[in-house]
Amino acid sequence: MTSLLETPVPTAAESLPLRRGAARVLLANWTGSSTVPSRSLYPHQWSWDSAFIAIGLRHLSVRRAQRELETLMGAQWADGRVPHIVFNPAVALDAYFPSPDFWRTSRDGAGAGAPAGTETSGIVQPPVHALATWLVHLADPEDSRRRGFLRRMYGRLAAWHDYLTGPRNLGGGGLAAMVHPWEPGMDNSPSWDGPLRRVEPAAPHSYRRADLQHGAPTERPTDLDYGRYVRLAADYRNGGYADAGREHAFAIEDPCVNALLIVSEHTLARIAEEAGADPEPHRIRAKHLTDVLVDRLWSPADGMFLCRDLVNDELIAERGVAGLVPLVVPGLPQDVVDALVHTATGPRFRLGKVPMAPSYDLTGAAFDPSRYWRGPAWFNTNWLLERGLRQYGHGSAADALRSAMLGAAGTSGFAEYVDPFTGQAHGSRNFGWTAALTLDLLAAQEAGSPATAGAGLQ
Repeated sequence: MTSLLETPVPTAAESLPLRRGAARVLLANWTGSSTVPSRSLYPHQWSWDSAFIAIGLRHLSVRRAQRELETLMGAQWADGRVPHIVFNPAVALDAYFPSPDFWRTSRDGAGAGAPAGTETSGIVQPPVHALATWLVHLADPEDSRRRGFLRRMYGRLAAWHDYLTGPRNLGGGGLAAMVHPWEPGMDNSPSWDGPLRRVEPAAPHSYRRADLQHGAPTERPTDLDYGRYVRLAADYRNGGYADAGREHAFAIEDPCVNALLIVSEHTLARIAEEAGADPEPHRIRAKHLTDVLVDRLWSPADGMFLCRDLVNDELIAERGVAGLVPLVVPGLPQDVVDALVHTATGPRFRLGKVPMAPSYDLTGAAFDPSRYWRGPAWFNTNWLLERGLRQYGHGSAADALRSAMLGAAGTSGFAEYVDPFTGQAHGSRNFGWTAALTLDLLAAQEAGSPATAGAGLQ
C-alpha cells in the first residue's frame, strides 16, 4: 500500500471531488435536527462529534450548523452538563448499547437535572462547543446576530463550563475530572488500563454489545474492558449521576479535555462580548486553568502532558495523543511548546515521518495500529494538532499535516480512523467528523490559515 507520505497535495481540481464527497457524507448523516457520526455504528447524536461536525457544516449551511449545536445544547441538564449522547427516539433500542433504557436519565438523573422529555446519557465529552459556536458565528456574523445565535448559546455554554470547573473539579485544583473512560473521548486509550484494573467488570450476560455487529472485534475494545465500562456507567447511574460527595473508582484529569476547556474559555470571552456580557471572568479562568494545567499535568521528563489519576493522585505513565493536544492552548510557556513539538516529531509520535499523529506512543508496549484509540490516527486530534502547530509558528509542519489528512480522508472513504503508517481505513466509513473536518481543512487551504487558529478566534 502506498504511504500517505507519498500522497501529493490535492490541486484545486482534485479537491472538488473530495469536497463533494465530504458534503455527501454530512447530507446523508443529517437527521433533520442533527448529524449522526455514523448511520450504522453511532445512530444518535454525540456531543463532541456534533461540535466538530458543526465546524465543517458551516461551510455548507450556516443555519444547519447552528441547529446542530442548538439541538445538542437543548438536551443540557439543569446542572450544566452536556450529555455525551442525545438519543433519537425513532431509533430501536437494540441499535446501540448502552441504550436509553440503560441510562434511565429522565428518572435516575432527575436529581441532577436531567431533562424530563429527552433521553440522554449521563456522562459527558470534551468541551469543544464554545469553539464550534464561535467558528459557526464567524461563518456568517450578520445571520448569527439577526437570529440571536450567540445570545442564546452564551448562557448554556457558560453553565456547561461552570459544571466542568465546579462539580467536576474533583481534584481540587480547578481542572475538570472525567469519571468514565468514554468521557475524554479516547475511550480505549492505554492510559485507562491501570485505573480500570480497580473496576470489577459487569457480568457478561447482563448486557449485549451492539458495536461488534458493525465493527471488527480486533478494532474494538476487548470484552473485559467493555465490561468495566458498563460497570462504571451503571454505578454512576445508580448513584443518581452525582459527582461530589461520593467515591469514584475512575477519576482522571485529562490534558486534552482541559486544553479544550481552556481554548473554549478564551472563545467564550469573545462570545460574551458579542452577547453583551462581561468577558473578563472567562479570560481570568482561562489564564488560571492554563497555569493549573502546566502545574498538575506537565511532565518535563516525558516532554508532554500526562493524565492524572485522582484516586492515587499520580500521573499515569502512558503517552497518548491527549498529551500533545495542549498545543492548541494559547500562551503556554515557550519551553513547554518546544518540548511538545520535539515530542510530536520524535520517535514516540514521528509526526512528519508518519502522515498523521497516532493516538498512542508508537514505542509503547500497548501500541496497536488498528485497535480503537490504542494507536490509530484520528482526524479530530490531528485537526487540533494542525491548529496548534500553526498557532506557534510551525506553519510548514502544519501544512504537511493538513495535506496528509486530506489525502487520508479521500483514500479511506472518510474513515473513522486509520493506520498511522499506511492510512488503511478502520472503524466506520463515511464518518461525520472526518467529512466535516475535511471541509474545514479544504476551506482553510483555499483561504489561507488563520494566525490565531489555536485560540479559535479567527
